Amino acid sequence: MSVTHTDVPAPGHSVPAAQTEGPVGSTGGAPLPWVGGLTVPVTRVDADVCPVGDVLRRIGEKWSVLVIVLLGDRPRRFNELHRAIDGISQRMLTRTLRMLAQDGLVHREVTPTVPPSVEYSLTPLGRTLLVPLSALADWAFQHGGEIAAARRLDVDGE
Repeated sequence: MSVTHTDVPAPGHSVPAAQTEGPVGSTGGAPLPWVGGLTVPVTRVDADVCPVGDVLRRIGEKWSVLVIVLLGDRPRRFNELHRAIDGISQRMLTRTLRMLAQDGLVHREVTPTVPPSVEYSLTPLGRTLLVPLSALADWAFQHGGEIAAARRLDVDGE
């Protein structure tokens, strides 16, 4: 049995016991903690249909979070974004903006002037990402030193 978004119960509810039994190597129905105290007994997760993994893969791409954070401040034109993000090529910025627009997170507004003017902004859906990204940034700054130390230990073989 794999868990999909339709298997996740509403807060205060649980998955029927028959759905918590899994294959060898499963968690044995151990609850997986979720935000807000919701727990879902998980035995196996199907990565192809997991909405969390899908979203994390998209916004976890190298440039996506930087673009989202910059657009969270105010709408910006392409060249303004390009100058603000060190190391990003025009091609990668174009690809990132296109992908975020396809996901409904970024709006592309073309003004019919000569030459055409294009401005990018966050959609209402994109704006909802700012709070969780801020929490993730807080966590990363708080624990970044611990992670770096663990990586050094792993590399040093200790």
